[in-house]
Amino acid sequence: MTRIPIVDYLVLEPEPHLRAHECTHCGARYFGRRNACASCGGRSFTDTDVATEGEVEAFTIVSFAAPGIPVPFVAAIVDCDGTTVQGNLLEVEPSPEHVHLGMKVRLATASLGEDANGDEGITFGFAPIDQGSAS
Repeated sequence: MTRIPIVDYLVLEPEPHLRAHECTHCGARYFGRRNACASCGGRSFTDTDVATEGEVEAFTIVSFAAPGIPVPFVAAIVDCDGTTVQGNLLEVEPSPEHVHLGMKVRLATASLGEDANGDEGITFGFAPIDQGSAS
């Protein structure tokens, strides 16, 4: 079975992490192909790994979604050491009592299932860091 990331910027090996395109002129980061930097107009980029831990900067609890998408779930914007990442929160109850701004999270992956060839689709999100066990 082959594990296939759902997006090009999710790297699974050796450990799951995200990889951004960073403008070599101003340092702005992007998760998709760019011909020019939206911040400075630069046209040179390098690939750089994104921190795997961060803090929730904003979130919403999604109650309505396309057919087949289980709701509710938490969609969030996470600051990963200066890189802004959009992703769902995993392993957390989707209620205001369990999610808060500044919540410490870590990158997590999840299976989307297997295709007819037995290949597994892999997505990413963020899971809370257990503050009781953090050192």
